[in-house]
Amino acid sequence: MPFFGEVFTSEIIKKPVLDPRGEELGRVKDLAIIKGDPLPVVSMLIIERRKKRYAALRWSDLNIFNKKIIAAMTYRENLVEYEFSKDDLLVVRDILDKQIVDANGAKVVRVNDIKLEGYNENAVLIAVDVGMRGILRRLGIERGSEEFMNLFKTRLPYNLISWNYIQPLRPKLDAITLTVPRQILAELHPADIADIISQVSREEGAHLFKDLDIETAAEALSELKPEMQADIINAMDPEKAADIIEEMPPDEAADILSDLPTEKAKELLESIEKEDAEDIQELLGHEDDTAGGLMTNEYIAYEPLMTVQQASERFKVNARDVENVYYIYILDKEEKLIGVTSLKRMLLAEQDCLLADIMETNLKTVSPGEDEMDAAEIISKYNLLALPVVDENGYMHGIITVDDIIDLLLPTATGRKRSKR
Repeated sequence: MPFFGEVFTSEIIKKPVLDPRGEELGRVKDLAIIKGDPLPVVSMLIIERRKKRYAALRWSDLNIFNKKIIAAMTYRENLVEYEFSKDDLLVVRDILDKQIVDANGAKVVRVNDIKLEGYNENAVLIAVDVGMRGILRRLGIERGSEEFMNLFKTRLPYNLISWNYIQPLRPKLDAITLTVPRQILAELHPADIADIISQVSREEGAHLFKDLDIETAAEALSELKPEMQADIINAMDPEKAADIIEEMPPDEAADILSDLPTEKAKELLESIEKEDAEDIQELLGHEDDTAGGLMTNEYIAYEPLMTVQQASERFKVNARDVENVYYIYILDKEEKLIGVTSLKRMLLAEQDCLLADIMETNLKTVSPGEDEMDAAEIISKYNLLALPVVDENGYMHGIITVDDIIDLLLPTATGRKRSKR
């Protein structure tokens, strides 16, 4: 069947379909597509007849298909009635005006038009237009707009996304999830992934998360707003959800669990390693808006009589499991905080030097029950990267990092002021 040149959906919708005598069979209402190799293939045209009645015209029954003329090899009496079905994937109903993920721009964009091309006697869906051209084309003013832009020696840009970077095909969604392949999505920064997920529905967000590895999913989840975090975890397979929670720093994991129903949080806690669960449960016990509610209990602490060489060797192992390390804390035999040293000071010290000899003892600390804004003021005033949380008996419970303070004071657009436990 002849297929002449490229065709956009907007150029054929409502276009008349002629029979062999040149009489009108109806007008194009939609196109059904099926999975093809390598691209989706148009399987039939849905044509609208009088009185809102529809008929299906198989692709094999078409004689000519291009932007100027669509002609069939069959007559009106041979047309088969068509009823819209959720099992069919329709170009206009299911893809046009829906959202897709633009991996290059790390954003969600809207499908303004769809490009078809000929391939092995078929029409294949080759790209989607997410730019201004698609909108102007649908309004019928693309050519006029292009001529107007030429007066100013400016070109109207094309913004097409190849269908090779969009998958899978899933019919009948309010906002069809057309996601980039897993390997491309995983290469995005977690903040970019979170930005994408924040623009789509809960179902779509969960669908995106299914294709992420555990580490990437954990990092991306931490960038989302608390209510969206809870929605994503609730919609996921419990086993993978538990793996993601276990991968996260305990303070961020505690924030998420605090927003979940009690039974769901309990189920997830029971599914992760005992030591990690205990760290999270300890954080869940602190009051809202307090230093204890803001801290993490992930930090590195050594005894004062350890040499710099010993501390350095142990640090290489311990630091792998800690998200942020700014200082080494020094605890006595009773595990009370007695000093702190920076990584810089430890690296510059002689290898046989004791930590007790290089530690700072004039400590700035905050108690677990103090207001979180007091902690922010101390970090700001003394230019600290982390602030120890110490109780009245001198026992260290955790640290508040400068990252926590930034999240508290300047939550991102996607994200993420800490939730209130």
